[in-house]
Formats: sequence, C-alpha cells, structure tokens
Amino acid sequence: MQIIQDKGLQKQFYQQHQLPSADFQLFSSAVQLHQAIQDGAIQLPFVQKTRTAGYDGKGVSIIRHAKDELFDSPCVVEPLVQIEKELAVIVARNERGAIATYPAVEMVFHPTANLVELLACPARIKPELAQQAAEIAKNVITAFDICGLLAVEFFLTTSGELLINEVAPRPHNSGHHTIESCFTSQFEQHLRAILNLPLGSTDLKSPAVMVNLLGAPHHYGNVTYLKIADALSIKGVHLHLYGKTSTAPFRKMGHATVLAATLEEAIANAQQVQALIEVVAEK
Repeated sequence: MQIIQDKGLQKQFYQQHQLPSADFQLFSSAVQLHQAIQDGAIQLPFVQKTRTAGYDGKGVSIIRHAKDELFDSPCVVEPLVQIEKELAVIVARNERGAIATYPAVEMVFHPTANLVELLACPARIKPELAQQAAEIAKNVITAFDICGLLAVEFFLTTSGELLINEVAPRPHNSGHHTIESCFTSQFEQHLRAILNLPLGSTDLKSPAVMVNLLGAPHHYGNVTYLKIADALSIKGVHLHLYGKTSTAPFRKMGHATVLAATLEEAIANAQQVQALIEVVAEK
C-alpha cells in the first residue's frame, strides 16, 4: 500500500521488477523542476504527477510551456507519451497463488475532467495484445504479492508498446461493467480472492459499455437526475446511482452499463444514455 500510494515509489517498483512503464524523473518541488527545465535536463512537453493524494484526474497536469503553472510538491515527471488508446486489466489473486484476469477494457477520457467517460469491453485491440496486457497484469500482481483485486491501467503507444500507467488495489471504475457483463463480478471476485476461495469465471456474457454519470458543469448542491426513465427504456441499460446527496461539476454520481449483441450497438446505446441523463442541482 505504501508503494502504490506514492507514484514515485510505484515507478521505481516497476523499474526494479522490469515491468514496462514510461521513463520518469523525481522532483521535490516546483523550484527544482523549474531549474531542470531551464538547464535543459527535462524536455517540454511533459506530464507532472503529484506523488501522493492524486485521484480522478487531480494531481496530474500536462506541461507544454515553461511558463505553465507547476504543482509545488514532490512529483513524478514523465515524457508526454504518444497514446493510441488507454487500456485496463482487472486481475485477481488468492493466497494459493491462483490468478485470473478479466478481458482488457478500452477507456475514453473526458477531454477536460480527465475522468473515464466511456469504457468498452472487450477492448478493440488485437488478441495477442490483449494477451500481452493480461500477462503483464499477472506479473504486476505477483510482484506486489497482493491477495485480492488489482486494476492495472496501461497506455498503448502509437508504436504498439504497452506501458503501465498506474495501479489500484481494489474494485475499480474500469471493472464496474462486470456486475452485469461477466459470470463473476469484480466485487465477488475480490471477496473470493481475499478469502482464499476458488476464483470465479471472468468470461464475458456479452459485449458491454460503461459510462460514468458525472455532475453537470456549473451545478452545485442537492442532486436530481433528469430523464432516467427515458434511459431505462433503452434495451440493455443498467443504472447504478451511488446515493450521493449533493452534486458538483464532473463529480462521479453513478454509472450506466449497457449490454448488447455487438460492441458497436452497446457504444451507440451508451452514447444515447449519456445524451439523455443530466445530473443537476435541484432548483
């Protein structure tokens, strides 16, 4: 947990265990990072990540110009990798060492909130690449010696390379679709793993798309959901509201999972759900 909570220690861990991840440098302050930019020790553009306390897009910034504002805290700096897709694999391991992976998912991020806006399963990648992602995820959970669930997030670069971005040792947003789409949900699998029970089947019942339900821009206060009934009239739609009483811009308030015979149909229906449901503050 101490390693995973600190992105700097996490990057060093991947390096020590020969797990693929982007190059990195560690800095203690904005002053030190500014000096490195001036000295040419680091090239623009780059990604700055706070070592701790970052989540849901917070604590991550793309620095394109020397005058851009920097986080003034211990941080990790990585080159701005040319990304074709962002992927994730949920992997589980029990005390006996049995390991099971879920099919790789493809994540599409909101352009400003840096949150997952749409997740497609199975990911639209070649089977050999999906297998490679699963093998890396197995190696990561084994290296950490974790019993339970681990979400491993990847960058797929434009050159076809898989790079670990970061991990989360818990049920994860990228596995919410498994509640409806897999024989064993990520939540049941986590319990099976930590109780040292046989791991359940991770096979897909159906292609699935998950969309996060985010608070509307400029809306703060007691929440209300608009056009829920319209969304539920679409075949294959399953809604999960998290019971949060107040909304804020881009706050995760729930998610919808959409099942369909094909991934293309699921994506189209999920986009329709996104267009319908509004998460707003009561007037």
